[in-house]
Amino acid sequence: MAESSSHDGFTYRAFVSYSHKDKTWADWLHKALETWRVPSRLVGTETAHGTIPRRLIPIFRDRDELASADSLAEKVNAALAQSENLIVICSPASAASRWVNEEVLAYKRMGRGDRIFCLIVGGEPNATDLPGRAAEECFCPALRFRLDANGQPTSQRTEPIAADARPGKDGKPNAKLRLIAGMLDVGFDALKQREQRRQLQRMTAITALAVGVMAVTIVLAIFALVSRHRAVIAQHEAVIAKQAAVRRQKQAEGLVGFMLGDLNDKLNQVHRLDIMEAVDDKALAYFASLPAADASDTALELRVKALDKIGIVMTEAHGQLAQSTKAWQSAATLASELARRAPNDASRLTNWGESLNSLGNAYWQQGDLDNALKSFHLAIDVLGRAHSKTPNDSAVTLNLAYARNNAGHVLEARGDFTGAQTEYDARLKLQQSLVDSAPTNADRLSSLAWAWDSLGRLAVERGQINRALTDYASEHRIKSKLALDAPQDRAAQESLLISNAILGRTLAWCGETDAGLHYSEQAVAQAKALLAFDSTNTSWQEDFALYSQQAGGLLRQLGRLDEAQGADEQAAQTLEALLKKDPISSDFQHELSQARLENARLQLERGSFAAAESSVRSAQTIIEKMRAKAPNDRGDLLLDAQAHLLLGRVAARTHDTATAQHEWTQARDLLQPALRAGDDPNFLAAYTETLLRLDQTEAARPIIAKLNAMGYRTPDFVALLASKRIDYPANAAFQQRLAQIMQGDAARP
Repeated sequence: MAESSSHDGFTYRAFVSYSHKDKTWADWLHKALETWRVPSRLVGTETAHGTIPRRLIPIFRDRDELASADSLAEKVNAALAQSENLIVICSPASAASRWVNEEVLAYKRMGRGDRIFCLIVGGEPNATDLPGRAAEECFCPALRFRLDANGQPTSQRTEPIAADARPGKDGKPNAKLRLIAGMLDVGFDALKQREQRRQLQRMTAITALAVGVMAVTIVLAIFALVSRHRAVIAQHEAVIAKQAAVRRQKQAEGLVGFMLGDLNDKLNQVHRLDIMEAVDDKALAYFASLPAADASDTALELRVKALDKIGIVMTEAHGQLAQSTKAWQSAATLASELARRAPNDASRLTNWGESLNSLGNAYWQQGDLDNALKSFHLAIDVLGRAHSKTPNDSAVTLNLAYARNNAGHVLEARGDFTGAQTEYDARLKLQQSLVDSAPTNADRLSSLAWAWDSLGRLAVERGQINRALTDYASEHRIKSKLALDAPQDRAAQESLLISNAILGRTLAWCGETDAGLHYSEQAVAQAKALLAFDSTNTSWQEDFALYSQQAGGLLRQLGRLDEAQGADEQAAQTLEALLKKDPISSDFQHELSQARLENARLQLERGSFAAAESSVRSAQTIIEKMRAKAPNDRGDLLLDAQAHLLLGRVAARTHDTATAQHEWTQARDLLQPALRAGDDPNFLAAYTETLLRLDQTEAARPIIAKLNAMGYRTPDFVALLASKRIDYPANAAFQQRLAQIMQGDAARP
């Protein structure tokens, strides 16, 4: 019998659309659907949608099966067209995801809106209609509104078909069945009754097996203990008894291994986490009954496995991080004992390091940075020993790189930039060694490039512009080669254009405005080339807008005002269109505010004060909303301060001194607390401007000296200092260093 007549012409049973933040839910749903068997009495039944199949396979997951999330449009459209159904995992994260929204729009435009099914895992449906609760919305705009004849969203509301997996609603098992009922076009109640009968039969067999296995395990354990006791009483039977005890203990451990392996997997398939916990607890009870001297290596390895499974169940099923932390603490302790017994066994050291990484991540998720850092540092020590024994083992090298990276993140979060630098440098060295062993491996090269990017961002945060330039130049060389080697790889092309823009922006900070403009315009041209291939790709549209705005700012500072006006208008128009399609995107809001502030600077240059003020006010409207949602976001705070600075300049140019002083004071008060975290030149330059415009020149001089030492020299900043008659000579040492970096022969400082 054919699997399904309705499946003819389709490659996939369903396409699962979700946000990266909901990956755990996507993992569960994907496995649940592909492992679910249709009740035999339903197979072959004719419905309005076709013949019911035996299995719901295959299921397409865009984030798993695509080579890169940056090239969604080309491959997703094809996958959507080949998918019989679309399942959307709905949460506040997916509601805010432009990818999810685009996928729903594309599927509706194919005329398949009636084959879209929603799985609610968080948030609240239609929360945007409730005052003050917009952030809880779980349906993306494309789900909530109908499309017109041209495939464009309208204001007419629609009610998506949804299963609700939230606590107190359908729950996971019922939500899964509701989705399947919709896909098969059968009644939920009938399907649930059949599923309950089938699970009852399955659970009866599995429970009987579990009870039998536990009973046999206990009996074998008792026999093992009795045999060993007899060995003490009867010396002449010691050898025979010991052999029998060891044999029985191995049998018991084999059964425990089955309980922790195949049996656990089968219980997981039917979502019986309660029995999984009971099985794991029984396994631990057996191990606890053994005298310490009887704990064989196999027993310890099985116990580590049991504790690891308990940690996962406690985290994923119950959200009990404290309990999972205890489980991983015990697992790490036992793994350390195994490593102590065989100190030269690299695999045992690696397993211990992995347990420590899991423990560190558990602490990290609970905000316990001190214990997280201790775990990661111990993992680095342990994995470092494993790496020294097997330097060519790429898996060990990667695990050590992960531990270094994790420690760097904790140190960075604590404001220890020097410590973070040490860890990131070590991570870079490890990833470079992987590239050295496979110099043409594109994945390894790409990971190395992003390691340079992280180092560059950290250098900017520390005010080390020359080091950031060196790191960004290294990143740029790798990405240029990857893009050149794979001209049809659009993800590689986009990665290069972003690198061009970052390098251009950083050069512009150093006063290399022409070079900065060159790289920025390259980025814009590359974005245009990508859009020529697919004009609907929102990521490429965003690239085009963001870097057009960057180029516009540089053109303005070079005095090319008409060209700057054109670039600014392109950026604003594109971002306004993107924000209209995705009105809750914080990225689009931030970038549009940034573009409008740059337009205000241009209008000030032209002497159009009313237009400048209007542009700032429109930016402020967006900034206020963003800061209300995320008051501690440093990027939004900087935009807020820049808006007040610009309003002060408009007021000063129109001779409203009191208003100008008020606006500049607000900007200063916003920026002052933010200066405690790092030496980001953007914050330092903005704060310096507030002091100078408030005529607090002496307070500004130490910061001006710091910026000069960094090599910061934008035309805007130099012009401001000149207007205040402050000498700002070029930093000769930095200029020499910059020339070396541009020639590509400079080592990192």
